[in-house]
Amino acid sequence: MLKTHSLIEPQDLTVEEIEQLFALADDIKNRPHLYQNACAGKLMGTLFYEPSTRTRLSFESAMNRLGGRVVGFSDPGSSSVTKGETVADTARMVSGYADIIVMRHSWEGAPKVASLYSDIPVINAGDGGHNHPTQTLTDLYTFHTVFGRTNNLNIALCGDLKFGRTVHSLIQAMSRYENVSFSLISPKELRLPQYLIDFLDKNKIPYKEVDKIEDAIAECDVLYMTRVQQERFADKAEYERLKDCYILDTEKMKLAKQDMIVMHPLPRVNEISTEVDYDPRAKYFRQARYGMFIRMALILKLLEVGYQPQKIRLQPTERHCKNARCICNMQQEPQQMLKVAEGVYRCLYCDYTEKDEE
Repeated sequence: MLKTHSLIEPQDLTVEEIEQLFALADDIKNRPHLYQNACAGKLMGTLFYEPSTRTRLSFESAMNRLGGRVVGFSDPGSSSVTKGETVADTARMVSGYADIIVMRHSWEGAPKVASLYSDIPVINAGDGGHNHPTQTLTDLYTFHTVFGRTNNLNIALCGDLKFGRTVHSLIQAMSRYENVSFSLISPKELRLPQYLIDFLDKNKIPYKEVDKIEDAIAECDVLYMTRVQQERFADKAEYERLKDCYILDTEKMKLAKQDMIVMHPLPRVNEISTEVDYDPRAKYFRQARYGMFIRMALILKLLEVGYQPQKIRLQPTERHCKNARCICNMQQEPQQMLKVAEGVYRCLYCDYTEKDEE
């Protein structure tokens, strides 16, 4: 059984718990007939406030293959959101109907809020540009399956590192494994947020920031491509200028090691040429399939935790989060800028960090 009631960020799971999920996912993949009724009589509530193909269908396929059923919405316009219902109230309501909740939201911190009010497990299926922990489990499980390890890896992260929630989650998760290093490939406008640079420095994780794929592809074990996300840009002209800044093609692949792999959380736009699909090192479609097995394992383990009435009631802090995309600034959730070090404060919901002036 997992120690956590919900999965909101990668650190909610210990390394040992992740290894347990890998073992269970392997068994599900190899002996699916043993699990076809494992969730019979169970309901999953899927609350997708933001468009999704892979993540939503992966979760729904996972629950159906386990013998459970799915209720919920993929368009918030068809829900009580249009009437002004808050995330907290939606979580309270759905926890009276279902056994587990899966939530995707454009507001950073929304799944965290849901977990504070829900009596059943909540899984964060992506919150704005913040976190995407089940994609991270998918990525780690891909490492486990392809390399047989999750340590001793040089990972090149390419594209939108500023808003890329899959990148943010993966960096935090990989910090707990030995001999891991990163190459950060992005234009200056889309570089990694400062709180993650601080995280890398604090944990003494080697990294370098470069401008071109060619500056990192020869030495990396994993090239993790991401799209430039139009939906995160307030200025559409800036998106048009940056959208095709990186395109992986067969010429660039000639520079890579023979055992290097290419991954992508998908969907892709132009950042990976279709000609790369036929290179055996291209693992992104297989990566998507692995996601279903690891989500099946996660659902089973969180359902073991089951119903736990929530008793946490947060008191607002004096300091306010300045992230305009944070749920505390979109709905009337109590401000939670908590002191994490001397003169350093971080938002409980979205990880926005602020330092006192010296």
